[in-house]
Amino acid sequence: MDIREEKIGSSVKVMIIGRLTADCADQFKQYMQEALARGRRFVLDLSEMEYVDSTGLGAMVFVLQRISEAGGELKIASLQAKPRVVFDITKAYKIFDIYPGVEKALAALEPPQQA
Repeated sequence: MDIREEKIGSSVKVMIIGRLTADCADQFKQYMQEALARGRRFVLDLSEMEYVDSTGLGAMVFVLQRISEAGGELKIASLQAKPRVVFDITKAYKIFDIYPGVEKALAALEPPQQA
């Protein structure tokens, strides 16, 4: 797993590349805990995430809880077919806000612009 981060407006886009599994779930949780120092609004860009196992999904739930406890928000963007199967089987889609693309997820996070 590789993680890339980009600040977009008042949000932080975090891209997970590769596989989020038991081997790297703790690394992901640690990274996101540290990211809370850089922002409160997050988009998890999963367009390059090939696979997630139950431990990886558990890490995502842990991160969602921590961000919520800190008064932040987390949106998921671009969930691919293979990882989506795990979300469907576990019904995790009920606890995450999932968007078809990063732009829509960011729009859901960003405050409306004043005219």
